[in-house]
Amino acid sequence: MTNPRTDHQNTQQYADRVYRSTGGVVGGIAMLALAGWIGGDAVARGSGHTPWLALAALLLAVPLIVAFTVRPAVYAGAERVRIRNPLRTITLPWVAVDAVRASYSTELFAGDKKYQLWAIPVSLRARKRAARQDARAKAAGEERTGPFGIPGPAARRRPPTPGADDTIRAFSDQAVLELRELAERNPAPEDPAERPEATVRWAWEVMGPAAAGAVVLIILLAIGG
Repeated sequence: MTNPRTDHQNTQQYADRVYRSTGGVVGGIAMLALAGWIGGDAVARGSGHTPWLALAALLLAVPLIVAFTVRPAVYAGAERVRIRNPLRTITLPWVAVDAVRASYSTELFAGDKKYQLWAIPVSLRARKRAARQDARAKAAGEERTGPFGIPGPAARRRPPTPGADDTIRAFSDQAVLELRELAERNPAPEDPAERPEATVRWAWEVMGPAAAGAVVLIILLAIGG
């Protein structure tokens, strides 16, 4: 018989999660502020074709900055994953996913196709830092148990959580572990014909303005802007 409490806990545990690169978002906001400052100054103080060149450059640059820094995200639910990359969004049921890996970049494999997860960048420096922190935490954890199995001060300050994994990991490795766990809960069908296809939507809201800005910029430069 199914335990309603257990089902509720599983639903809460695997509620929709959103993965973003904090460094990418912060860097993107800084680049947008810089582009707005420089472009706005050129529009306000420029003469001749300079304001139009600045506007065209902003129309080209702003959508691309947003696309490659702020836009990337991975939405993971109990049944499907949605990968929002700079120029397209891929939606896949977990039963169509074969593996999620992170080496020099984070990748999701579905059949013969591979999708890169821009929102979960791999940082070797972050991995090394997490490994050092984990080693220090484990060394400190040895003090939790005193002689004769009596819990030490550290154990009394923070009791262990049953079934919890206290390993300290880099952001990308922790995200891959969680995504992989979700994929394993929904194994792919043995018959390839029963595997659902990915839904891909191109980000025309990004490519359209950027293409328009590029065309206007080329025209202005061609006529001697």
